[in-house]
Amino acid sequence: MKKKLVSAVMCLAMVSSVLAGCGSSAATGTSAGASAGTSTGAAASSDAAASTQAAADTSASTAGAGKVYYLNFKPEADEQWQALAKTYTQETGVPVTVVTAASGEYETTLQSEMAKSDAPTLFQVNGPVGLKNWADYCYDLSGSDIYKQLTSDNYALKGDDGAVDGIAYVIESYGIITNKTLLKKAGYTTDDIQSFADLKKVAEDITARTKDLGFAAFTSAGMDSSSDWRFKTHLANLPIYFEYQQDGITSSPAIKGTFLDNYKNIFDLYINNSTCDPKELSSKTADDSRNEFLDGKAVFYQNGSWEYSALSAKYTDDELAMIPIYTGAGDEAKQGLCTGTENYWCVNKNASEDDIKATLDFMNWCVTSDEGTKAMANDMGFTIPFKTAQASPNVFVKQDQAYTAAGKTPVSWNFTTMPSEEWKNTLGSALTAYAAGTGSWDDVKKAFVDNWATEYKLANG
Repeated sequence: MKKKLVSAVMCLAMVSSVLAGCGSSAATGTSAGASAGTSTGAAASSDAAASTQAAADTSASTAGAGKVYYLNFKPEADEQWQALAKTYTQETGVPVTVVTAASGEYETTLQSEMAKSDAPTLFQVNGPVGLKNWADYCYDLSGSDIYKQLTSDNYALKGDDGAVDGIAYVIESYGIITNKTLLKKAGYTTDDIQSFADLKKVAEDITARTKDLGFAAFTSAGMDSSSDWRFKTHLANLPIYFEYQQDGITSSPAIKGTFLDNYKNIFDLYINNSTCDPKELSSKTADDSRNEFLDGKAVFYQNGSWEYSALSAKYTDDELAMIPIYTGAGDEAKQGLCTGTENYWCVNKNASEDDIKATLDFMNWCVTSDEGTKAMANDMGFTIPFKTAQASPNVFVKQDQAYTAAGKTPVSWNFTTMPSEEWKNTLGSALTAYAAGTGSWDDVKKAFVDNWATEYKLANG
């Protein structure tokens, strides 16, 4: 497998020299965390990572032989991981290098870094589909201290042989982030939005009065590579979820597209009631969308709990809310936020024994120590599925918990069953063409349904 990987990476390197910046949309097949923020590419070795390594090197004399190299999937948490790594090194003397892949570039970066002699000791996969590519690299975590800290075995990612190949380290939610102040100016509250029909009524009313109100309903649904994952992955999760629920399944080699009309409902609402003309979406970025929300140009912004840190710098908790993504499907009265994970830690079994031990110790420290749990809860805004977790101050996390406590059912993250990155990219292209008026919704349906079966066969033989 190593020879094949090295060969593949050599080809990738040649292509990358021509197509710099091109990449997929998420870690090992998806993107929750690669959502936004300033990122640093691993190939270039970020300044922050370099400074962390320098700090580690100065303390290495007091440490054992082991070291940690963490290839981080979440660009929005890069600064926080760099700081936490530095703290750990200062306390233990163990060198910890954190390198963060650029948004949308994780899988490409992981392939490149794993081919090196000094490969990551700690990396990430998105779930069962992503694990298929990297199962041969995963150390069995079943006897580890961090595995014993999990609050539920449901957060362990197991291979075909029953080994614990990965451990979920963060639970997140996404939905429609709402500026409650602007919504109130438009004459509404979040209590007025309990269904797709409600959301449509409010959004279209705001659009009709945009000139007088001074703001739009939705931020731009950016369809460039930094932003399209929100719609080809996260939004596309909704029709998959409802189909799986209806059919009583958790995965499928073929998708029927039963709820694609509902997918169209919400996508049309986004693109026809936003800050820009639908034809402009292909060039709109994740930063554009976030900045439009920060600047008070729109009431609604589809994104996740990982955006809290950026948004809380401008808004108080009382000004922010996250409401479910209603599409007109299912029992909307009982629908909660989309909650789950695509962030599983895996330890590289090909690393040295010393490095594996150092990596396991670092992981366990992150989820058990005061410094680690405070950083993950307060600085990163994470909900972590470990016994020693601290309550997150993240208002979106609190709202997800409130929805669940009120009897709402969280929408599970079924996008981890999407057959391939190519499937998502094809869907994203079809959505972009549809928004621009150069493609039809039938093209979107074909990309969704026909290409699912095709890509599944390619991935599974």
